[in-house]
Amino acid sequence: MAFAEWVTRAVAVFHPDCQATSRTANRRSQRWLVAAIDKSPCMAYHHALMRVVPPIFRILRSIMPKIIDLFAGAGGLSLGAARAGFEVSAAVELDSFAAQTHTTNFPNSIHICTDITSLTGAKLLSEANLRAGEVDGLIGGPPCQGFSTIGKRDENDRRNDLFGHFFRLVSEVRPAFFLAENVPGILDQKYDGIRNRAFLQLRSEYRLLDPLIVKANLYGAPTTRTRIFFIGYRPGKFKRGLSIEEMAPASDVEATTVGKALAGLPQQINSGWITAADGWRPIESRGTGKYFERIQNAVPNGIGEPLSLARYLERGFVSGCMGTRHTPDVIRRFEALAHGEKDWVSKAIRLDPNGYCPTLRAGTAKDKGSFQAVRPIHFDSPRVITPREAARLQGFPDWFVFHDTKWHSFRQIGNSVSPIVAEDILKKVFQNMTL
Repeated sequence: MAFAEWVTRAVAVFHPDCQATSRTANRRSQRWLVAAIDKSPCMAYHHALMRVVPPIFRILRSIMPKIIDLFAGAGGLSLGAARAGFEVSAAVELDSFAAQTHTTNFPNSIHICTDITSLTGAKLLSEANLRAGEVDGLIGGPPCQGFSTIGKRDENDRRNDLFGHFFRLVSEVRPAFFLAENVPGILDQKYDGIRNRAFLQLRSEYRLLDPLIVKANLYGAPTTRTRIFFIGYRPGKFKRGLSIEEMAPASDVEATTVGKALAGLPQQINSGWITAADGWRPIESRGTGKYFERIQNAVPNGIGEPLSLARYLERGFVSGCMGTRHTPDVIRRFEALAHGEKDWVSKAIRLDPNGYCPTLRAGTAKDKGSFQAVRPIHFDSPRVITPREAARLQGFPDWFVFHDTKWHSFRQIGNSVSPIVAEDILKKVFQNMTL
C-alpha cells in the first residue's frame, strides 16, 4: 500500500466525523489500522507509521473548532458539541462530583473546577491552554434554580448573577458564537433586568437571536423537557446569518416514546442491586433507528471512558441499573396506577410507554438540604426508574457513565441538556461557520 494511501485511510479512521455506526464497523477500522502497521515491509517503516498516527490525530484536533463548556455539569452540552464536530477544549464546573463525571467521559479536555465568578477571560484562556482568538464557542447552562417555576423564584437569588457572568466571559473571550441554556421561567417579566444587564455586556459585534424555545421531544428525545437557548454570533465568522428558523427541529424527526427509549434495558431490577458494581447489567436487545444510533454508537474520538466503552461495545453491559427498595404498601400503590397517573403520596407519575417522559428533576445540592427529586415510576414494573433508564430518557448514550451513587447520578442527569438536542442545534452552528 502506498504511503499516501495509508495516510489517507488513517485520517479517515481518526477523523472525529468518522463515527462508527456499529460495533462491527468500529472494530473493522481498528483491525485495518493494526493490520496496516503490522504488514509494513520493514521495521523502519513500521516505526515510521507508528510515529505518523499520533501527529495526524493531533493535527486533526488542532484544526477542529474549539469550544469551552461553562457550567459543564456531567456533559450533555459537551457531548452534543463533540458529536457536532467541535473539540471540547475545556470545561468549567464547580461541583466536584459533576466535574469527576465530566472528566471520566471527556478525558482529553482540560477541567477547571472553580467558581466562574473568579474567572476573567484571560484567566479562562490561560487555564484552557488557549490563546486569544482560538475559542470558537462558549456554551453552558448557568444555574436555573432561581428562575425555575418550581423554586422560590427569588429575584435576589445569588445564583441568578451567574447568568450575567456567562455573558461577561463572552465579552472578554470573544468567541465566534455562544449558546446559553436556561429554564423558560427566565423569560418572566420580573427577570427582564437580569437578562438586559447580561446582554448589555455583549460587544456590538454580536448579533443576538430571539430566545429559542426548545422542546426536547420535537428533536427526537423521549422527554418533553423544555428549555430556552440564547444564541449569539459574530457575523464575520459565519457563511450567512444564523436564524431561529434554522435552529427549529426538522419536520421529519423520528418520535421516540418512553417504551421505545427503554427497549432492551433490563426490566426486572433487583432492589438489592445497590452498588455501582451491582448496577452493571447486560442489555437484552439492541434497537434500530435514529435514536438508537445515538444511544448505542456515535462515539466521538477521544470521548468516553475506555474500560466502560469496551464493556458496553464488546460485551453489551450498561452501568446504572441500581434498584430501589420499596415497601409492600408502596409496591401495591404503584401497581394500581394507570399510565400517566400520579401517586398521591410520592407525587411520582407512572410513565406511559406510548407517551413522553416529563422533565426529570435534579433535586437539591448539599447546601440546599440534599433532597432527592421525585423519580417517575416504570410503566411496566412497580418501581421508580433506574439511573440508566433516566439517562436513556434524557438522551444519553449507553456507554456514558455517571457517578457511582444513585443520588449524584440522578442529579447529574436531571441537570443536563439532552445530548440529542445539543447535537442537533450545535451541528447547525458548526455547518454555518467559516472554518
